[in-house]
Formats: sequence, structure tokens, C-alpha cells
Amino acid sequence: MRVDAFDFDLPPERIALRPARPRDAARMLVVDGGSMTDAGVGDLPSWLRPGDCLVFNDTRVIPAQLEGKRGDARIGATLHKRIDLRRWQAFIRNAKRLRVGETVDFGSGVSAVAEDRLADGSFILAFAGDEPVEVLLERAGTMPLPPYIAGKRATDADDRSDYQTMFAREDGAVAAPTAALHFTPGLLDALAKAGIATETLTLHVGAGTFLPVKADNTEDHVMHAEWGRIDADTAARLNAVRAKGGRVIAVGTTSLRLLESAAGEDNIIAPFAGDTAIFITPGYRFRAIDGLMTNFHLPKSTLFMLVSALMGLDVMQATYAHAIASEYRFYSYGDASLLLPPR
Repeated sequence: MRVDAFDFDLPPERIALRPARPRDAARMLVVDGGSMTDAGVGDLPSWLRPGDCLVFNDTRVIPAQLEGKRGDARIGATLHKRIDLRRWQAFIRNAKRLRVGETVDFGSGVSAVAEDRLADGSFILAFAGDEPVEVLLERAGTMPLPPYIAGKRATDADDRSDYQTMFAREDGAVAAPTAALHFTPGLLDALAKAGIATETLTLHVGAGTFLPVKADNTEDHVMHAEWGRIDADTAARLNAVRAKGGRVIAVGTTSLRLLESAAGEDNIIAPFAGDTAIFITPGYRFRAIDGLMTNFHLPKSTLFMLVSALMGLDVMQATYAHAIASEYRFYSYGDASLLLPPR
């Protein structure tokens, strides 16, 4: 398909620079089949049924944004994919001033060698010393806010907690699974009382999620890879939900992408551990999920393509037009949508 088919005009003032407080006070646009209802995140239990299951991503965002020097040159690095215990793949700002074999000093006793440069222009950074890289990042790094927020304001202390979900447990993400940012202990209690189950999986979201689609046709876009895991017990419980007539509702596109990567042609979710580069566009047949809670995405992004595959491009164009006209807040710190396709 033409990438232009997924374009729309978004006024810049619709981009949220701070989250709603409390988190579950955000608005939620419910799209049930082809009908739209303006609601709030706190209303979520009333839109689900006993026996349904929400699936969350328990990845934890690490402070993966680094600022350093190579000689007199200022070098910025955004880590986006772990290679091994001491090496990370990173996007580099001012990359023309960095050569393979040179060392970048990030301050606070943290340095890394530019070990290799890859075809996409990113570097492999090998961190010096014996301390775990996560410890080094806590000392020298900052939270890697999405470019559409970081370009409008500086990162501050609030982002350390604001850009982390209540489910965050497994270190490794450089972007938050933002749909889960809306959840609070109180909302989880209300869901449990309504008979709605919850499960977690792990997908370490990479900075590649923010890369623009540069191809003219979706068939020519190369999707970034991210590492994820679903254990056998979780897969079995999710299969049991559907076998009993319940719905599996992914919370966030990251959860959805991993669930779909783990599901076979028989619609059974299998245990999974490894990279996924699944790219979901209209025409895709969903195997693992029956609905999606997600935020509002960028024009011409792979995520807007994904929701269009789930609900239909015409439905999502109408949904986003309504959201913009109704002043919903977009992107990572913005409002939510609950997408329930016909069954």
C-alpha cells in the first residue's frame, strides 16, 4: 500500500508534553466495531466482559540517552538494542565526528568504544569497565523521551517516574509501552472485581519504534527488530482465556506485536523468546488478540498502519479525525483508545 494513505494532519498543540494526573484520568475513545464513544480510562472495566484478559508489557525503560565527548566533539548516543552484557547498538548524534575505534567519554566514569558502524548508520558501543551497563546508565544517562516531546522541552526529574509503567520489571527498553502508562493500582482493583484477568509478557521496546517510514510503499519498509519473551505458563493461560470464550486484549502495540509473533496459523499462542520484526499492515489476519488499548499515533507511522489493519483504514481515519476535532491528546503522554473489532 502507499504510505501516503496513512497520512493525516495533526495540529502540534494536540501533542501531549505531560501525562494526565492521576494516570487513569486520561480520556479514552472507544471504537467498538464502527461506532465511537467518548469515555475515560477509568471506564475501562465497563467496556470489557468477565473472562476477558488484558495483556501488559513489563519491560522497564532504562536511562539510555547519553551525552559525551570524543576529544572536543560533542557526541550524543541513544542506546536502542542490547547486543550482549557490555555492548549496545546506538543511534549517534554528530556521527560524522566519530570513527570506529574511538572512545566516547560520557562523564561520571562512563565511557565506551565505537566498536563498529552498521549499514543503517548506527554504532556498536562497547562499554568500559566491569560494572553492569545498567549501573553505568543510572549514573550517566537520562530518560530517552520520544523526539516529539524532547524537541519541545527538556527531560526533568518527573520523567523518571512518568515515563515508566506500574508493571515495569525487566530492564531493557528505551521507550515506554505507553498504553500501560494509564494504569493505576485502583484501576487494576476495579478490573479484578469486574472479573477481568491480567497477564504480562516482555518486549524491550527499541528507539527504532520512532523511526519514520521513508519508503513510498509499505512493502519496501524494513521493520526494526526487538527482543521479546512469552513463557509457557503465560501462553497456556492466554489460550485458555480464548478457549472459554474470553477476549485477549493487548495493552499497547508492543504487547500485540509479540502476541502475534508467538501465534501460529491455528491461532494458538506458543512460548516465545527472541527477536521479532513483525510488520502489521492492512490485510494481516490477526491470530492472537481480540482487541487493543493503545494511544494515538503519528501520521504515516508503522503503528497507525497496525491499528488500521485491526479496525480498517476508513474506520481509523474517521477515529483520528474525531480525536483531533475533540481535542484528544496524542502520543506517549496522551490519551488512549480502546479498539474492539467485530468478532
